[in-house]
Amino acid sequence: MTTRTFDPATYAPEHFLWEFSEGVATIRLNRPERKNPLTFESYAELRDLFRALVYAGDVHVVVFASNGGNFCSGGDVHEIIGPLVAMEMPGLLEFTRMTGDLVKAMRACPQTIVSAVQGVSAGAGAIITMASDLRYASPEAKTAFLFNRVGLAGCDMGACAILPRIIGQGRASELLFFGRSLGAEEGLAWGYFNGVFPAEELDERVLELARKLASGPTFANAMTKNQLNHEWDMSLEAAIEAEAQAQAICMKTRDFERAYRAFVDKRKPEFEGD
Repeated sequence: MTTRTFDPATYAPEHFLWEFSEGVATIRLNRPERKNPLTFESYAELRDLFRALVYAGDVHVVVFASNGGNFCSGGDVHEIIGPLVAMEMPGLLEFTRMTGDLVKAMRACPQTIVSAVQGVSAGAGAIITMASDLRYASPEAKTAFLFNRVGLAGCDMGACAILPRIIGQGRASELLFFGRSLGAEEGLAWGYFNGVFPAEELDERVLELARKLASGPTFANAMTKNQLNHEWDMSLEAAIEAEAQAQAICMKTRDFERAYRAFVDKRKPEFEGD
């Protein structure tokens, strides 16, 4: 994808499943027989997709869902891990930068990203949930940042920057040093998951939430995501000024006026994202 347009209705990825309806796009990795591992190609195609979503005005929310009872088992042992062992440093750095670019693209795209996690979410799969804006799980979900269990550092794809901001430094340190699994209920208690739903209800409950987000003030929601990203390394003074400017921009949107008119008329506002 090299043009600055993106048609969600005709988009047809090669390495994962894609659905689009009512402003909500759904992604599922499509290797359920192996718990949906990533390959070099699927990494790159996901990165390119999230970059393209910057230009997808019709897509308001992205749901990253599970497939076959599992979310993602991380990098494919035979198609990624094996080749990495044989690579020299330039190739390894090219790979690690590419995987990090997926997280950058997820955080930079204006759409709210919601993960619906069933079963295994490990390694890069855990990173994808971490890089999402909201996370929901079924009770049996197991999330593991297991890099140190394969002889690697826990500082992969932004984990040392993002994970402590979600669950705190001490808890993040425990998961990254030990590589142990985080269960759904523990993840809910720690603030990693926003909710836990029965497996048979998870997809529909998450889709309901996604549709609610998609029907909301999506320009303003994108501004919220932008500020959540950029205020990480701002001083309080700079953050307050940035939010003042962001809010002033939102006050010029038609959605802001629609909300006012609806309040005056004592009815629910109908947002259109402009």
